[in-house]
Formats: sequence, structure tokens, C-alpha cells
Amino acid sequence: MSNTSLIIEERSRDIGDFLVGRLLPFRKKRMVGPFIFIDHMGPTTLKPGQWMDVDQHPHIGLSTLTFLLEGALQHQDSLGTNVRIAPGSVNWMTAGRGVTHTERTPQDIRETGEPLDMHGYQIWVALPKEKEQMEPEFHHLDAAELPQWEERGAQYTLVAGSAFAKASPLPVHSPLFMVEIVATQDHTLDASEGLEGEIGVCVVTGSVVACDQTVEAGHLLVSKTEDACKITVTKGSHIFLFGGPAFPEERFIHWNFVSSKKEIIEQAKADWKAKKFPKVPDDSTYVPLPERR
Repeated sequence: MSNTSLIIEERSRDIGDFLVGRLLPFRKKRMVGPFIFIDHMGPTTLKPGQWMDVDQHPHIGLSTLTFLLEGALQHQDSLGTNVRIAPGSVNWMTAGRGVTHTERTPQDIRETGEPLDMHGYQIWVALPKEKEQMEPEFHHLDAAELPQWEERGAQYTLVAGSAFAKASPLPVHSPLFMVEIVATQDHTLDASEGLEGEIGVCVVTGSVVACDQTVEAGHLLVSKTEDACKITVTKGSHIFLFGGPAFPEERFIHWNFVSSKKEIIEQAKADWKAKKFPKVPDDSTYVPLPERR
């Protein structure tokens, strides 16, 4: 890769040929392909009195992708969806012109009172300009429905999109990819052989070696060169590859709203304040619009 990467972690610092900051967005790299936001959940242990309760909140202009490594979540939305998210399964909610949802620790787990280990990622994928105002939709895939294969000492799972001559059944709205890789031995990855567009590498556990530098867990490495990224995934490591072709237009983001037009975001803010968004059935909770300082 020869000095062609950014490394992004949670605290900003400069290490010469690399820029280091939080996941996404980052002030010098706002998006990777259509991926505009990545939130790392945990790892943490939830106990009675600490259960996850994300009350009713809105989205526009994006698809949310929830992928758990440990734990469980109950997803409900204004489309009438009520589904449990388990490790390895994929929740894909396309907000389009507007949707609301909640995410909570499932009731059966609350009733046991047993601690729950939680670890996973919540990811936002911006919609292409012509689909930003599409009708909302929801899709869920169980782990067994995702393409899985082994290659040179690494287990691959194609979570979303197309990569390495394979395609996930998840119905995405622009060219993209998200691939999970678990290395059982040192594994050399040449992304130019099977990925298209901008490329991000999220190191979940273990490490990768790129440009003769070791990148540890908790970091995000972004290739500056499209379609080209060569790394070594060290034995026992767990990573995600994600990205795709970048959109030609800039994307604006405020809270949970994403759009290529600022006026659409302003209208969404006004509509949420006026409580005009569709509601999750039988849920009266409401997360107020945060005001920027």
C-alpha cells in the first residue's frame, strides 16, 4: 500500500504518514464509499438497571445496518417491524423519506436478570441522491443466509453488497461491500482482487500489518487509493472490510438525518419537533431533537 492510508481511531493524533482519529465521521475523512457513520457498541456487560433502551427516534436519507458480535437487541419501527437481532444476523432499515425506531434489550432477557454481554456495530449507509426520499423499508437476514467461505486460513462472511465475486442477498441501494474476516493464521489480503471503490478496514480484535506498521484493535484504516489495499491480517484477528464507490455529491449530516440537501434536513428537524414523523406502534417515547451548541 506504500504510505497510502489513513488510520482512524477514537482519539485524534498524527503519526507521520497516518492520520489518527475516531471511527466515522472523521474531520479529514467524512465517508468511506457510501458509509457515513460507524458506532462501536461495547464490548460491555449489561445488568438489571442498565439495559439498553434507545427510545423512539427518527432517520432520513440513509440505511442503518446493525451487526452484533455478542448479545441481543429488539428492534421495532414505524413500519410495524418487531424483530430480535442476534449475533451474526443483519438488520437493514432504509429510512428514505422518514422512519422512526427503538432498540431495546429483549424482554425475556430482562426477566431472567442475568448479565448480558453486548458487542457490535451500528452503521449508517447514505442513500444515493435519487433514492434519498424513497419509501422506508426493512430487511433482516439470519447469519445462515449470508455467503460464507474459507480462503488461505481465513473465514469470510459477506454481510452486505458485492465482493470477491460474491453477492449478499441483502437488498442494498448502491454499490458497496461489508465483509467480515476472521483469520485462523496469518492471512495476506489483496483487496485489488475483489473490491471496488474506497476501502476501510476496521480492526475488531488482534491486528493487521499495513505499510510495515502494525494497526491494533480499535482502529480504522482507510486506503487513499481506490480498489487497492494490501494488508496482512495476523493470526487470531477479526476485521471488517467496508466501502464502495463514493457519491459525486457531498452529504450533510445533523443528528440522525443525512441528505445531499441542507433544506431537506431542516425540514426533517422541523417535522420531528412538530411530531409529524410516523410512530412506532404502541410506543409513546420521544427523543427530543438535540440543538447544536
